[in-house]
Amino acid sequence: MNDLFGKDDDAREAPARSRPAGKVVPQGPLVPVLLPVALDQTYDYVSIDGEVPEPGSFVVVPFGPQMRIGVVWDRAVGEGKPVDPKKLKAIDGVMEVPGLPAVSLQFAEWIARYTLSPLGMVVRMMMSAQAVFEPQKPRFGVVAVFGAPHPPRLTPARARALEIAADGLIRTKAALAEQSGCSTGVIDGLVAAGCLAEAAIPEKRFQRLDPKHTTVTFGDAQQMAVDALRAAVDGGTFSVSLLDGVTGSGKTEVYFEAVARALAAGKQALVMLPEIALTSQFMDRFQRRFGGMPAEWHSALSANERARVWRGVATGEVRVVAGARSALFLPYADLGLIVVDEEHDQGYKQDDRVHYQARDMSVVRGSIGKFPVVLASATPSIESHVNARSGKYRHLIIPGRYSGAELPEVAAIDLRREQPDKGRWLAPRLVEAMGETLGKGQQTLLFLNRRGYAPLTLCRSCGHRIECPQCNAWLVEHRFRNRLNCHHCGFSLPIPKACPKCKTEDALVACGPGVERIAEEVRERFPAASLALLSSDLVPGLEEMREMIRTIERGETDIIIGTQMVAKGHHFPDLSLVGIVDGDLGLAQGADPRAGERTFQLLHQVTGRAGRAAAIGRGLVQTYMPEHPVMQAIITGDRDAYIEEEIRLRQAGALPPYGRLVAIIVSARDKELAEKVARTIADRRPLAERIVVLGPAEAPIALVRGRYRWRLLVRSQRDVDVQAYLRDWFADLPEFKGDVRISVDVDPYNFL
Repeated sequence: MNDLFGKDDDAREAPARSRPAGKVVPQGPLVPVLLPVALDQTYDYVSIDGEVPEPGSFVVVPFGPQMRIGVVWDRAVGEGKPVDPKKLKAIDGVMEVPGLPAVSLQFAEWIARYTLSPLGMVVRMMMSAQAVFEPQKPRFGVVAVFGAPHPPRLTPARARALEIAADGLIRTKAALAEQSGCSTGVIDGLVAAGCLAEAAIPEKRFQRLDPKHTTVTFGDAQQMAVDALRAAVDGGTFSVSLLDGVTGSGKTEVYFEAVARALAAGKQALVMLPEIALTSQFMDRFQRRFGGMPAEWHSALSANERARVWRGVATGEVRVVAGARSALFLPYADLGLIVVDEEHDQGYKQDDRVHYQARDMSVVRGSIGKFPVVLASATPSIESHVNARSGKYRHLIIPGRYSGAELPEVAAIDLRREQPDKGRWLAPRLVEAMGETLGKGQQTLLFLNRRGYAPLTLCRSCGHRIECPQCNAWLVEHRFRNRLNCHHCGFSLPIPKACPKCKTEDALVACGPGVERIAEEVRERFPAASLALLSSDLVPGLEEMREMIRTIERGETDIIIGTQMVAKGHHFPDLSLVGIVDGDLGLAQGADPRAGERTFQLLHQVTGRAGRAAAIGRGLVQTYMPEHPVMQAIITGDRDAYIEEEIRLRQAGALPPYGRLVAIIVSARDKELAEKVARTIADRRPLAERIVVLGPAEAPIALVRGRYRWRLLVRSQRDVDVQAYLRDWFADLPEFKGDVRISVDVDPYNFL
């Protein structure tokens, strides 16, 4: 069935419109069909039964030498060559799968135009649950046969299995065997004896949600925001509300009231979160409020579960989806509300294939569907701040914490004056504060946004630095796994005994700290403390990560050490101290215009984990630049002053949201070819007022996955149609030979 989707490079061999191979059929009604490949046009097919499938229907059609799944479009798209009607091919069949609604077709076209992506690749994202298009196979289990006599030989294992099965539930053989503490052979024996019978396992139903399940009491500021969001949903038209509340202000409970209002009106709702796979707390809160769980959508789901959710969304059985950015492309039957939680988070930006910003595309989806959108954050993006100030967004501010607790007091540790002990990474004042916190029975969180043990491994004998053979990047030591890993391409090798260059044994040293190295130091300093290390590369699976977070919530962990995932909305009641190990880390990305903003958001979110319940919160930030505006904003808590300065700088530099940026990335396995193509593209740029093209230049990380990379940056004023400029530019380019890839990223977030 995967062949019906095809591969991205099929576009190179695709025929002109209406010339896919297949059986020649008589002339009939023409049906425009879009294929989920890297093409920007529909192909005409003939409906041999005389009936034209509804737009959005999924059909099987001949395409090249294969049969593929396509989507019936509402009109022809793109420029196709005229074809002799006698050579037209027929639709092979219409799939019994819920089709894409009309609004999804409009949404796909809008994204394709804005991001300059092939329409087929956008639609491919809407077909992400491939198991939906495969024949549904019923799952079989076993159930007790009531009234059946005991088997001739009733062993203890058989007796346990029959006792468990007596409740009448259908279980898989493996599940019943596990519960009974026996092998599946025992279960097979009970089936052969007639004590158990095979039965189809019914498909799991989605839980019913009750908008009136729980009544929540709000403070004055929260209630004002609740009333505004309810009114937005009741209005039944497009609007955007920026829910701007300090950490711990109860934003989740506030926007749950908007979800409840949408449910009461018979509408579906989508709540997007940047780390939905990790937020067990969100799920618990949701269940307490609505008496049931939302449907989850993220990459950790099995293929069958993705298909179940996709189908439930399309039929309307699923009323609320809690999902990652890709949930935006599900085929909602009647979507009436989108909530983007942590709207500032960089995780909403996709940098692969179709480059889109899910927060911004949520606003577009709301505009097309004519329903409200809620953006929630304690540190809203500069773009959202500017839109709120201009009146495009309704600005709802919650200035205090829901619990009434005070925001944590934050202080800087100037590493120029308070240096850690030799070979250590935690300054004495931070270590002392950790000891005091442990003595009070409270929790400490140490934050370092760097995975692994050390970011660099070098030879002290010859100075050789171990780099990735496929990227311009150092290999990161992961000592707990005894591996050196590349965080750009995934290359990995065991930590060598000897230097790869000079062959000296035991000469390799780790330089700089990662979270594993901080954990090592903490264990040495506080051997009796219980530790939890939260890093995406160290926890094997979703459930293990969620259980670790629950353990922290229950207060069973003394010290938490983590990367940026600890800033994703977690609520740890006993957490009173947050230590930032390297506050300057994000500020080193000088080429990134959002580096300061992103660092402020991350540090503010992390320090905001402290003191959310009974414990009084405190934050300590280790930095070599305490005078930096970002550090001053974190230390003084004067967010508004920092935002004012950041907006002023953006406006002066015509940077987003006051200007437009587009990145063009050229890559090839041959270095000279990549440079040649990049310079040819630059030479062909049209002259235009209010548009500046910078480059080409080698990318800061010039080699990734064995491909050499060159970048151009297009900068324009806000009101310029930069997409039209780029279309004219690219239409004039020659056809490049060789293994060359050209990627266009409108509104880039990655400048490496």
